[in-house]
Amino acid sequence: MPAVTSASESLIVIPLENKVLLPSVVLKVNMRGRDAVALTRKHLRSNEQRKPTYVACIPLTGEPAKSTAVTNDPQQQEQENPNDPKATPTTKSSNSISAMKDEGFIKPEDKHRLFNYGCTARIIRVQRSGLGAFTMFVEGISRFKVDRFTTPEGSTLHVKVKYMDEEEQERDLEAASDEIIRFKALVREFLAKMKDLRMPENLIQQLTKLTDSVSPPVLADLLVSVIETSFDEKLTMLSTTNLKERVEKASEWMTRQLHVLKISEQVHSSVEGKLTKKQREFYLRQQLEAIKKELGESDGSNGEKDEDELEQLGHKIEEADLSEEASTVAQRELKRLKKLQPASSEYAVARNYLELLADLPWNKKSQDVIDIKQAKQKLENDHFGLDHVKKRIIEYLSVIKIKDDLKAPIICFVGPPGVGKTSLGKSIASSLGREFHRISLGGVRDEAEMRGHRRTYVGAMPGLIIQGLRKCKVNNPLFLLDEIDKLVQSSHYGDPAAALLEVLDPEQNNSFSDHYLNVPFDLSSVLFIATANNVETIPEPLLDRMELISLNGYTFEEKLYIAKSHLLPKQLLAHGLEKGQVDMSDDVFLKVAENYTRESGVRSLERTIASIVRAKCVELANFREANNEAEYNPHVSLSDVETILGMAFYEKEVAEREPLPGVVTGLAYSGSGNGGILFIESTKMPGHGDLQLTGSLGDVIKESAKLALTWVKSHAYALKIVPDENANLVEKHDIHIHVPGGAVPKDGPSAGVTLVSSLVSLFSGYHVPPATAMTGEISLRGQVLPVGGIKEKVVSAHRAGIRKIILPFRNRKDVEQDVPEKLKDDIEFVFAKNIWDVLEAALIMNEREKWTTRVYESHL
Repeated sequence: MPAVTSASESLIVIPLENKVLLPSVVLKVNMRGRDAVALTRKHLRSNEQRKPTYVACIPLTGEPAKSTAVTNDPQQQEQENPNDPKATPTTKSSNSISAMKDEGFIKPEDKHRLFNYGCTARIIRVQRSGLGAFTMFVEGISRFKVDRFTTPEGSTLHVKVKYMDEEEQERDLEAASDEIIRFKALVREFLAKMKDLRMPENLIQQLTKLTDSVSPPVLADLLVSVIETSFDEKLTMLSTTNLKERVEKASEWMTRQLHVLKISEQVHSSVEGKLTKKQREFYLRQQLEAIKKELGESDGSNGEKDEDELEQLGHKIEEADLSEEASTVAQRELKRLKKLQPASSEYAVARNYLELLADLPWNKKSQDVIDIKQAKQKLENDHFGLDHVKKRIIEYLSVIKIKDDLKAPIICFVGPPGVGKTSLGKSIASSLGREFHRISLGGVRDEAEMRGHRRTYVGAMPGLIIQGLRKCKVNNPLFLLDEIDKLVQSSHYGDPAAALLEVLDPEQNNSFSDHYLNVPFDLSSVLFIATANNVETIPEPLLDRMELISLNGYTFEEKLYIAKSHLLPKQLLAHGLEKGQVDMSDDVFLKVAENYTRESGVRSLERTIASIVRAKCVELANFREANNEAEYNPHVSLSDVETILGMAFYEKEVAEREPLPGVVTGLAYSGSGNGGILFIESTKMPGHGDLQLTGSLGDVIKESAKLALTWVKSHAYALKIVPDENANLVEKHDIHIHVPGGAVPKDGPSAGVTLVSSLVSLFSGYHVPPATAMTGEISLRGQVLPVGGIKEKVVSAHRAGIRKIILPFRNRKDVEQDVPEKLKDDIEFVFAKNIWDVLEAALIMNEREKWTTRVYESHL
């Protein structure tokens, strides 16, 4: 064997505890301390010069001295492929060896512990594994016999070595071809059995390829490092200088290993049929643990660690103050958990369940701190307007303050997006001093999301309610059920709205049962507040459990106040500007609100203000770059608005319309808190009395149109649009009624009075002023019936420039209660009991042309 170092060069000694490095074998060594750093630097310098770094790996024998420090915990020294990028360093220290400052080396005074033979090794790779700690991968190159130890300049122990001359022995061994053939046959038989030892497949493949490509002594070294041999036997293999003896010893130990495997197979086959499933699992896990231990992969502390964690879990369950039923279940599950193997899937499921039981706040409550005066002030500061909503919230808080165990009603805030429903829920939680948790119900389509999955399913989890309680850590938080109207109904996964029935019923939720938890949990202390945009999509049983509080859209004046007091300061802070660096007048705010947004809330208004603030940020930054900040003008003018935002998105539709017979303005309600105006257009043409309706109309509004035409035909003589009572109004005409905006579906009965007014205007030639709008349902006898969404309709009409509104008489209370005073001052309201009141208020007629006789009875 040729020498790998010169005769004069000495090698650094790397002591190995309970390990033997043989040539061609790769080993992992852990180092720590100054000497480790020095060796690493030396390796890096040599690596840069493309020169290998060699060390002397010598096994340790005998008992360690107190001052010695070596590495090599067997659990840390598993043989690994150093070129595997997934290899991870081991950072644990050996507990069986007394530690020194430098681990992985030995002091000169302890050289008596070193074996007489060792193996020269080449450092393949060094990687950092901690502070001052390194993991070194070395490959065995050549056996040597220790010549003498040296300590150059007081550094770590070095050794000068003597290499064996094996060339002549290799020629002799090649001559004994029969022995080599028998040896390789034995190797092949052993490799075929290695799968039974759970050896890695890639290791078996590599050894199989090397069987015919390397010399028998090298193959013997490789196999001895793999098969079960004792530490002393490996030392014997290291110190055996005769190549033939080396091969014979490897053959002997392989034969022994094969014999053990055969006996093991016989025992396994004889008892396999008698083992139950659990016993078989236990037997296999014991085999797996033994294999891991032999490979150095077993962590002896895992068992103790698991026992400690289970003990801590038991204490946690005792401190959780569970209910009696939950405590019984927890103790039963804990006993079962202790009998399970930690690696089994059932162990993880049972442990997760017990941790949930221990984490839930069975009897932990937060103390309510209610200051009514402070709550009023907070609501005023956080929300502008909404007086009836604030009044109800103060009543709600006052009752809770007086009666602690009140079964609080479930409040549902209903209104369009952006009017402050969610922020009201946060304000209530803040006023009570309770934890706040928001549950978004939009798009929830599975009942299990509310009530949890049963634990028999893979990946089972508790429902949203139990998860929220676990997060809040108290059993009396405030839960905001956001977008409750967006729950998916009639799903084949179950009805999540039906699952909420128990949650929102104060008479039942004291024993809520989650499918995952499977024991009753008391929800009676939880305050539930829901939000919705449209109550029409909420199931009736669920709606019955909630008290509805409507939040209507904001008027322009309210938006003006909100923009000045809240939105602009918020955007200045968000963009890093100070107060006064952007100045917007009331006219600018109103222009933005009227011409660039059309919504009931203020979210779009906030985004538009943010666009203006960003533009002013750019302007200010440009002045600063030019060192001319003094010329920056923070004021935003009306012309600046168009420059920044572009042309107006919305214009007042009424302002530009000319009064025409047959065209009347109506009021509409979208159902999600938004109102609007619509135009009813009618015309006549030669025909045979047919009625044509267009404009994406629903069945109800079509019926209203037919009803309106019938009423006009039956009262045509009284309306002075036919010469005598027997004349047929539409005998020679076809009627076409159109509602512009054909892409938008329209339906509902509230356009009845508008349709009648349009037809009367068409046939009489009297027009209705564009600034006059109306809404109301009609009956066949000409009665005007009440409709909904009055505030939203009035607000949208005011926004569109309407200054006169005709409403059903029975909607007077809605105007008085809900419509802001500013709108009442700007708009003239006419309350009609029948269609004659509507026509007189709507049509522009001369005094002498007005109807002198009203017909209240139907001509039908």
